[in-house]
Amino acid sequence: MAHISFEESINILNSVLPKSKGSERVFLENALNRVLAEDVVSKYDNPYKETASMDGYAIRFEDQDKEIKLIGKNPAGSFKFTKINECEAIKTYTGSFMPENADTLVPIENVEIKGNKLIVKEKVPKYHAVRPIGEDFKKGEVLIKKGTVLKAGEIGVLASLGIPVVSVVKKPVVSVLATGEEIVDLDSDFEMGQIRSSNNYTLTALARSFGFEAINLGIVGDNKKSIKEKIIDALKTSDVVVTTGGVSVGDFDFVKEITGEFEVLFHGVNIKPGQWVMLAKAKEKYIISLPGFPYSSFVTFLLYVVPILESLEGKKVIKKIKAKLRDDFEKKFKKYQFVAVNIDFEGEFVVDVRGKKQGSSGILTNLIGNKALMCLKEGLYKLKAGEMIDVLVYDRVI
Repeated sequence: MAHISFEESINILNSVLPKSKGSERVFLENALNRVLAEDVVSKYDNPYKETASMDGYAIRFEDQDKEIKLIGKNPAGSFKFTKINECEAIKTYTGSFMPENADTLVPIENVEIKGNKLIVKEKVPKYHAVRPIGEDFKKGEVLIKKGTVLKAGEIGVLASLGIPVVSVVKKPVVSVLATGEEIVDLDSDFEMGQIRSSNNYTLTALARSFGFEAINLGIVGDNKKSIKEKIIDALKTSDVVVTTGGVSVGDFDFVKEITGEFEVLFHGVNIKPGQWVMLAKAKEKYIISLPGFPYSSFVTFLLYVVPILESLEGKKVIKKIKAKLRDDFEKKFKKYQFVAVNIDFEGEFVVDVRGKKQGSSGILTNLIGNKALMCLKEGLYKLKAGEMIDVLVYDRVI
């Protein structure tokens, strides 16, 4: 199968993106960073009666130039429906209902008290420090829309509504399997020529950093039967199974033969790094075989795995933005290229490759502290400092 362009691979991927797996109900305590599965609609006005927003004296606005009689207190937490008449006041505290007929709250420091008489020394505008009915929200209002990623603010609103359990979209599950006889795990003896396994740890950590469920399947050697068993078993519990290594043209590259038994959508994309990426479907599940080089697998995971997980949960974790190039840059490879860059916000986004190593796709250290990839279309060309370029941002930069 011939290599296809990056744009074509993305069009194919977009054409097979899944819908969500449905919803589940979780306790509010566990709802942080989950995607809301249904609108949250208010069942009442808040506040549902005019309410004092500070400590002071509840009066009629037109009585401020008169001597006012202090007739009582409306302490905090008291929701009695008190009432005042002309030239009367009730001391009212933050959060308490305003007395009937009162339309203005005069701060404590604005008045002088003489016995049971109150004199306003500094007048305030009408409705001062009075929260109107429905100021926060009104009955029937959609407070949080379906598809919202629940953060601290949303959790606070849900708690204020007395909602202990919330309906959220089910999380997608991705499993990661590293393949290759040359790969050894962290606690194994290490010989010259062997490679410590990093892809399965890197990619599961990357998926989890976005809030997805990720399973590290460990390592399997270049044994077709073992690889196939691992993939088929993982498909039972995972939405996406990712393998690293074994997708190029080497003598021991079995993964492409195994995924070939499913519906292969493409194998080989004209990109750097990661040209030997393969996307296949097993009914409603996905198998994505990524290159073995650490940098290649990281980049292609962002490009081809994350969009599927995003689609399943209905949230975006990667954004494409425009950024200004800080320095001149020469593109030396014809393929569509993705380059790890430093990114800063200086009134606008600015990127550079200062301190980044130039070399093969095996340089994983370029990703330490990295938040973005520069996207460079096919061809050989030079970019000038100050030019605006496309950048994929996969971590917060401001």
